[in-house]
Amino acid sequence: MTHRRPREDVLMRRGVAVEAIPSGAPLTLQAGQLAQITQALGGSFTLAVEGQLVRLKGQDADAIGKQPPAALDIPADLHIDALEPLVWEQLRTCYDPEIPVNIVDLGLVYRVAFEPMDDGSADKVRALIDMTLTAPGCGMGESIANEVCDKVLALPRVGEITVNLVFTPPWDRSKMSEAALLALGL
Repeated sequence: MTHRRPREDVLMRRGVAVEAIPSGAPLTLQAGQLAQITQALGGSFTLAVEGQLVRLKGQDADAIGKQPPAALDIPADLHIDALEPLVWEQLRTCYDPEIPVNIVDLGLVYRVAFEPMDDGSADKVRALIDMTLTAPGCGMGESIANEVCDKVLALPRVGEITVNLVFTPPWDRSKMSEAALLALGL
């Protein structure tokens, strides 16, 4: 049995850029516009506005009277061997705005790897992430990939990131964790 939080009505406190779901098209909400929070996970918000679902980035949480996500408290001198678990932790804070399960538990992340920076910098690495989408035509793919980039680049020791959207092997429910299956009632 899945328990859902009740929707919360909010009033837009200022104009703000959002993305339409599922197309990913940019939209602007106006101050004074009424919305309902349908999902608040991973620092971003899914809002229902006049029959349209939209995604509000966490950095714009003040537009609906909420606090932006807290900054990471990770030492800048992080040892490179401790980086991979932190990347996976960050990826677990990324959500498809229509599905209340993170992209790791959905089985969307196929690979996390690191390589040296082109400039030979020893204190930074390039993160390489291969991920897929639940459907190849998902309009939110670029938005989810951008969120992955933002969150992984916020980690110390990551100087660059490449996120590859791949569709081989194709995603299916068998890639989901048990926790994801339970959360979705499958």
